[in-house]
Amino acid sequence: MPKRRIEVAFRRALLDMAKGIVSRVGETSDPQLIVATLEHIARTPDFIRLSEAIAMKMVTGLFDDTARTWREAARNSGKGREIYQILKKELQGARGARIRALVQQNADLISTLPKNIAADVASYVDREAMKGRRASDIADEIVRMFPDDTTARAQLIARTQVSMTQTNIVRARAEDLGLHWYVWRACGGNNGDGRTRSSHRHMSGVLVRWSDPPAPEDLFPLRRVDGTPYKNMLGHYHAGQCPNCRCYPEPVVDLDLLNFPMRVYRDGNIERMSRKRFEGGF
Repeated sequence: MPKRRIEVAFRRALLDMAKGIVSRVGETSDPQLIVATLEHIARTPDFIRLSEAIAMKMVTGLFDDTARTWREAARNSGKGREIYQILKKELQGARGARIRALVQQNADLISTLPKNIAADVASYVDREAMKGRRASDIADEIVRMFPDDTTARAQLIARTQVSMTQTNIVRARAEDLGLHWYVWRACGGNNGDGRTRSSHRHMSGVLVRWSDPPAPEDLFPLRRVDGTPYKNMLGHYHAGQCPNCRCYPEPVVDLDLLNFPMRVYRDGNIERMSRKRFEGGF
């Protein structure tokens, strides 16, 4: 199952969940009742089990999909036997525990959906009441906004978690194999595809070490009209690990497969390096 199909299936499952939440709340216009209903949903065993099932399907789908990518890399490198042995033992011991932890992490995030919406509703009521607005007007607005906000939260989880989980799985495999570097790949490469962040387009093709995540928004900042950079709100992260990011890490299995000189990120800067300098540890 290619990553795109996994993402579509995950999004569909979350949107179905969102519709179920909206249905459970019903036509009530009482903000307190909406909050109480959402908090109750989050605690029910059925909802918790559904969250775990959705997370399990997404994580195991990515697990199988990335394993195929690794097998292809094995055929094209001198580490074929080593990679095959790692993949065969993947679900044993610490590796299996890591995958199970990813499932639980995603299940926990999904299960917070009703609680987060409840917090939004309560916050909105407090904010609008402070302005002196009538309670009935606030309630009417919440009824109109609630379905769209629920759907938007579900879509954000879907867009973000598939890429984040894929990167975590790729990193776990790479570190098990002693592969410390990857190439940052952006959708559409350096030209992007119309939706790719400018900073991520510039990161495409850069060699990154797992132990040293870059801060793309500091390296390639967006600037105001007066030339001053916007503040970086995302910090340091790897490919695919910030909200709405569709980039992915391509582990360096064999240096012979790279086209040196390469751009290399280290210690907050990017510089072009020859293979000799890269292999010499800079």
